[in-house]
Amino acid sequence: MVEIGSKFTKQPRRKADKGKRVAVSPEARQAYEEQIKARTEREESYLRHLPPREPK
Repeated sequence: MVEIGSKFTKQPRRKADKGKRVAVSPEARQAYEEQIKARTEREESYLRHLPPREPK
């Protein structure tokens, strides 16, 4: 039989990188929240006019 070396073994998992925090001004935070609300309202109004999906 052929010996299988360490060539085909699984690599160890990488440690997850920590997320970065960014300081945002209150005005920028408010503008971002308004954009999210507007996008959500647009999606809801768009989906309201679509026919309901049939389950498979």
